[in-house]
Amino acid sequence: MPGTLPLSGRNLTLARLRAALSADQRITLTADARARIRASRKLVDQLRHDPTPHYGINTGFGILAHQRVPPADIEKLQENLILSHAVGVGAEVPAEIVRLMLLLKVNGLAVGLSGVTPRVVDHLLRFYNADALPIVYTKGSLGASGDLAPLAHMVLPLLGLGDMHFKGHRRKATAVLRKLGLKPLRLQSKEGLGLINGTQFMSAYAVHCLLRIENLAKTADIAAAMTLEAARGSAAPYDARIHAARPHQGQIDVAKNLRQLLRGSKILPSHADCAKVQDPYSLRCVPQVHGAVRLAIAHARAVVATEINSATDNPLVFPDGDIVSGGNFHGEPLAFILDYLAIATAELASIAERRIYMLLHGDTIGDLKVPRLLMKDTGLNSGFMIPQYTAAALVSENKIFAHPASVDSIPSSLGQEDHVSMGSISATKLLEVVQNTETVLAIEFMCSAQALEFLRPLKSGRGVEAAFEEVRRCIPFAQADRLFHHDVQTALALVRSEQLATAAERAAGQLL
Repeated sequence: MPGTLPLSGRNLTLARLRAALSADQRITLTADARARIRASRKLVDQLRHDPTPHYGINTGFGILAHQRVPPADIEKLQENLILSHAVGVGAEVPAEIVRLMLLLKVNGLAVGLSGVTPRVVDHLLRFYNADALPIVYTKGSLGASGDLAPLAHMVLPLLGLGDMHFKGHRRKATAVLRKLGLKPLRLQSKEGLGLINGTQFMSAYAVHCLLRIENLAKTADIAAAMTLEAARGSAAPYDARIHAARPHQGQIDVAKNLRQLLRGSKILPSHADCAKVQDPYSLRCVPQVHGAVRLAIAHARAVVATEINSATDNPLVFPDGDIVSGGNFHGEPLAFILDYLAIATAELASIAERRIYMLLHGDTIGDLKVPRLLMKDTGLNSGFMIPQYTAAALVSENKIFAHPASVDSIPSSLGQEDHVSMGSISATKLLEVVQNTETVLAIEFMCSAQALEFLRPLKSGRGVEAAFEEVRRCIPFAQADRLFHHDVQTALALVRSEQLATAAERAAGQLL
């Protein structure tokens, strides 16, 4: 059995999420979380006939917050809220991110300040555990007042509306509910607002992308080490003393990884007396550049860890009976780090593309020569010239995606929501940057593995050699031009699978 991830609203971490997603664990609520949800709901029920206006409980929403809604219409108000806000457009959100949205919404409700009934949470738990995933669209959220449009689509199936992916098919929500033995819910006061106010769209993208970027950071170090060997560069810039003199932790960690990966190299001493004095920055400054990316990851990880254990809807129902309207739904903290991660991840691709370009020049050191374009019979063959074009195109596209969405704001709700984060746009473009960067690193592995072949019988460092063998297990040496598209896709699958990092660590020890 894969086990269960208990959600309490208090102790969810990226490490726990990674383990749960890898093992396909089911999710459940802790007893304490369920008790908090019940207590919060009891407080809301006591206000059903209260003459005092309480936002979202007996009033309209947004600019309509000052309009009272009679008790007889409160349930219809909640249904209308979901229907009117389900206006998402664009591509469908990837299934793995929709699953995270469900999980994170349950964990946010588990904080116990949202005033929903336990049955709503139980339906969301069933959706997640049965892999019954609502169809959600990527565009329509402003990243403030919550991710209203995407979350509305996520909860439409609770009402028996919308479509879902279930058992490999797109089906009507009503049909999926019948398969699960569930009935459509009639939402009660506050529940609609509690479900669609929140940052779970942005948070789900942040978690998904962070987990991939963490792998990218380690994999990029391996790619750089392999390119250094293939280009017969110097490992002197990775000397621990240099990095102790400028002790940013990311820089120190990357330099240590590189030294570890290069340990045992026969290539490095073979050209110790060559005429080269210094390498280009794309080799020499790997610790400084990759290390700065790791600092961005550390900052993002801290923000996300807080966000996924927070109540981000409005108003909040406190245990003392106070119901207070605030702005925890505003996505600015996430918008900033999503933009920051896009910039940082784009830099991994940028420096990797420069290393690819450098490799294509070949070299003529000693008896072992690396030919231009990494192929001997060029002219008849283009060699690895064109994969570099693809890498350059992706790096250029990343520059567009790295422009921060969070610097923009367009007022909505007739000016009531006069400043928004646009964090949802930060989220979706970050995924594009991650995918592009994975592909650029895949191309770097193709090129550096090809170049290393010309240096045989000399072997590279133990960690590099293990990664090289993993590449060669799937992608053979290219004697002549072939359909390199297939090689790119194969290398990309290797990067995403984390097999390269696993192989390198098995040979060289745990990397940071």
